[in-house]
Amino acid sequence: MDLGLNGKVVLVTGASKGIGLACAKAFLAEGAKVAMVSRSKVNLAAAERQLKPAGQQVVKVAADLVDSANARRMVAEVEQALGPIDILVNSAGAAKRTPPEDLTPEAWHAAMDAKYFTYVYAIDAVIKGMAARKRGVIVNVIGSGGKIASPSHLPGGAANAALMLVTAGLANAYGKYGIRVAAVNPGATLTDRLKQGMEADAKVAGISPEEALKRATGRVPLGRLAEPEEIANAVVFLASEKASYITGAVVAMDGAANPIVV
Repeated sequence: MDLGLNGKVVLVTGASKGIGLACAKAFLAEGAKVAMVSRSKVNLAAAERQLKPAGQQVVKVAADLVDSANARRMVAEVEQALGPIDILVNSAGAAKRTPPEDLTPEAWHAAMDAKYFTYVYAIDAVIKGMAARKRGVIVNVIGSGGKIASPSHLPGGAANAALMLVTAGLANAYGKYGIRVAAVNPGATLTDRLKQGMEADAKVAGISPEEALKRATGRVPLGRLAEPEEIANAVVFLASEKASYITGAVVAMDGAANPIVV
């Protein structure tokens, strides 16, 4: 199936690992020009070696998106190298999981910085240019913690819930400019970040991280956790011409672990 992504300029934040890296790889496979963003130059270099882009255009930008100025710089560098950004995929930032008895005001603030503002600053840096060009797609990789309140993921879940509202609200506000905004809500996914999450869940439940992972897997009707590539496949579809009437939607991707109506 031709998804109409050949030659599109795609900016992926959090692209050096996990779901973000899987997204970068999937867009390259569709013939897109990809810009990879991460805080670490070392991680970006390692990620590029994994991608093996075979002559395709890949741009690497090191930027900490907690700072809005870095987000604007990121977009300027990408557009200078590749041209106007057609698609933004937000996958940077993850709020640290913290047992409720260990929460502090600083932990709540850090979660919003790590997850909410990294997405909002990136969106703000691209969406006005997209509006001027009357085209563009933004896909936010958020997380099911915004729908289901986990005791070990309250600050991060709050950030996720806020990002779902941002997704729906911006889709409504910018649809008249030809811009689509959508999101996916992964459940537990087999990435490096999963280990830290399992450690926090284990502390809350008084069990080992291995047992926490076993229980998390057992709650999924499909009988397994998601692979990053499976999340990336949905992101690529939402960004494509085949999803031309999907906007304001938040797609649950937790293997039906939380059977709720959305």
